[in-house]
Amino acid sequence: PKVGVTGKALARELNLDLDAPKIKQLKELGIKKETLEHAVEHLLSHKDSSLKYYIFAALVFGGIIFLVKLGRPEKSNIKNRRDWYPRTPYILSLCLSVIIAGFFLGKSPNPMEGLVKVFKSMIGLYPDPMVKVIAFGFFIMLAVIGNKMICGWACPFGALQELFYSLSILRRIKQKKLPFILTNTIRAGLFFTTLLLMFGILGGRRGFIIYHYINPFNLFNLDFESVSILLTVIIVLGGAFIIYRPFCQLICPFGFISWATERFSIFRVKINHEKCTQCGICVEKCPLEAAKGKVEGKKMPADCFSCARCLNVCPVDAIKYSSKFKKGITKQSSRPNSAPSALR
Repeated sequence: PKVGVTGKALARELNLDLDAPKIKQLKELGIKKETLEHAVEHLLSHKDSSLKYYIFAALVFGGIIFLVKLGRPEKSNIKNRRDWYPRTPYILSLCLSVIIAGFFLGKSPNPMEGLVKVFKSMIGLYPDPMVKVIAFGFFIMLAVIGNKMICGWACPFGALQELFYSLSILRRIKQKKLPFILTNTIRAGLFFTTLLLMFGILGGRRGFIIYHYINPFNLFNLDFESVSILLTVIIVLGGAFIIYRPFCQLICPFGFISWATERFSIFRVKINHEKCTQCGICVEKCPLEAAKGKVEGKKMPADCFSCARCLNVCPVDAIKYSSKFKKGITKQSSRPNSAPSALR
């Protein structure tokens, strides 16, 4: 029966020689039925991948242009500004990501799997490791061009969590801000434990991948192959009403790696410390500890997803979204300012 994949693509997916005899049955080549079904399913989930990469890039660059140029009219009245940048473009970007890059085009490719598949190819679970490295490099490139913009504006599951957190009907629910040292320790611990298990250093069996059993991107294929995946989706989306992007903060391996690259990002939230009065308003509005770290001048602050909540609330216009190469914004003030309680 026709399954919508080519023989050459299937051969590569099964790691078979393209010159293998075509008259032989796959079972004669050592290919089990389950392996074949998994390979076909994997290929079908990637059939629109090239379009999805374009969508990711468009959402990221569109978001950067908006944040740098269009988000706030020059000399606008501070008192009349919203709590964060006009919602429409950001919410539109999130919805496009969830609907088009998520449910319409399926779960793959996505930033999390882009990283995991690099390691899977290193232990022989996927052929063509360079292809996986290039795909991962694409996602990291977008994360560096705009500070974690691929996570904040384009990743479909990240967008879904953002929408849940932002639902106005739930504003009466008191939302929680988790300590970054806790969330990052959990995320890093899970990442390195997965590597040890995957390479057989722990457990003595290569190829065991924790993320496979808690992969929420399966939601976009409506494919809950294990109960653990379904539970992960339910718990994460339920928690997203109260905690900002719980999967991104606590689990996502790409989130961990992209946090480590934030110091190299080109476009980012920047604070003019000469103008900053340390009033703490941006710290209060930030759903994470990112603004607090930036105000305090930390070299490695908490994840900043470029959500822009901080940009319109500064009473002295000390916060902007701009290029790291633009001078006169990031110099740390040496004047003695007593930090308010929000910063302590």
